[in-house]
Amino acid sequence: MENGYMNLVQEYDRWHERVIAANPEYTNETSPWYRLVLEHLVPVAEKQVLEVGCGRGGFTHLLASEGAKVCGVDFSASALQAATARPQSNRVAGGSIDWVQADAQHLPFDDRAFDVVISCEMIEHLPDPVAALREMARVCRPGGLLYLTTPNYLNLIGLYELYAALCKENLHTDFSQPLDRHYVFFQIRRFLRAAGWQIVDADGTVHQVPIRGRNPVTLNFVEKNRAIRRCLRPLALHYMLVGRKRESS
Repeated sequence: MENGYMNLVQEYDRWHERVIAANPEYTNETSPWYRLVLEHLVPVAEKQVLEVGCGRGGFTHLLASEGAKVCGVDFSASALQAATARPQSNRVAGGSIDWVQADAQHLPFDDRAFDVVISCEMIEHLPDPVAALREMARVCRPGGLLYLTTPNYLNLIGLYELYAALCKENLHTDFSQPLDRHYVFFQIRRFLRAAGWQIVDADGTVHQVPIRGRNPVTLNFVEKNRAIRRCLRPLALHYMLVGRKRESS
């Protein structure tokens, strides 16, 4: 591994340690992006499921509780240590979990090993997101599905981030991630196509109005109305794409 990658791994280990220390009980499966994936997710019982960027493993456990045979992957040893510290961290209600520390850009699995691949809020933290998406396609069986979410900045939050940058306003905190890139929804779609995925669905969640010096205000009426939310998905803060691996791949 290159020194730059190893440095990034170490930075993420320290970041996870800070976040876990601040809120040790939080396990992330209730995050809005995971709720969005669950709205669209096919039944996973008895299926081989890969979660790339599993963090503390809350959603990995939820998938296993639905009977999936899940592999949770993260490149942070600190995150996986928190995930495996949970009770029944390897088997949950008929499903099972394997934990693997690995680079999403170089997955250590055989071709066509998984039926479903899930990656939430992860590719924006990678040096090469397309390489990771190609790896996810490689390890997915033909006809298998990818559920990908990532922040989208074609919205008021993105405009506020641009304004803050132009004004040299520092938005960095102790909980800001070591590598955090800003994409807009059409870039994300281009990444998937470049990696060989066929896009079959799209959705989005969290529509907010930024207020300087305060937390953003979430437009709950949008979140509660699925039809409106789907129409406004290109403006959502968290954008989801469902990709299918072509049968001929």
